[in-house]
Amino acid sequence: MKSISAFFDVDGTLYRDSLMVEHFKRLIKYEIIDPAIWHNLAKKTFHDWDKRQGNYEDYLLEVAEIYINSMKGQNKQHIEFITNQVINIKGDRVYRFTRDRIEWHKKQGHKVIFISGSPDYLVAKMAEKYNITDYRGTQYQVDEKNNFTGELLQMWDSDSKQKAILELVDKYDIDLEKSYSYGDTNGDFSMLKMVGNPIAINPARELILRIKENQDLMEKIKIIIERKDVIYQLKADVDIL
Repeated sequence: MKSISAFFDVDGTLYRDSLMVEHFKRLIKYEIIDPAIWHNLAKKTFHDWDKRQGNYEDYLLEVAEIYINSMKGQNKQHIEFITNQVINIKGDRVYRFTRDRIEWHKKQGHKVIFISGSPDYLVAKMAEKYNITDYRGTQYQVDEKNNFTGELLQMWDSDSKQKAILELVDKYDIDLEKSYSYGDTNGDFSMLKMVGNPIAINPARELILRIKENQDLMEKIKIIIERKDVIYQLKADVDIL
């Protein structure tokens, strides 16, 4: 019998902010990264995204570039304590709806899988915290000494997430038509389109526009809005722009 899976984006879908940005801020707090980098380069970009101004994937590219350039040469093992801090201190700052759905899926015997644009070493810790089946994240490459090289294999765009899901389908013999996915941005579009039970959580404007252009997705998707722990379910044809 084929398995049923639930694919979850993390940033903005489960976690209320960005794991990468939280990690970045803590590296600055401990002066592992020069604080001037945040104030001179990253602060405006982050706040534009926080106010939902601009394209989310463009934001991730820009912040990821600043982040990885700042970390180039840093030893992955040496900053492990900060990686652990992010999850230990901030890992419970999640949407109630998504957290409850993870637990529901586990009780149903479904495989729960995180597919996130955040660094894989942060997603791995989040996956361990929520005791899920598997995960995929952006791979930040290291050299033979475990130092960051400045190269990465991204996992925040729609094509990369589609490829990851197809690999996971083969690995776990997944029935996509009976499976679920949860996302909030345009980068999650393929993840939502591929399954029989897609759920958009606090969707970005770009994602809503794309959903409305796809009739098949319009007919099956659920839209969830959570504000201050109040959860609303909307129809895809409702104008929430």
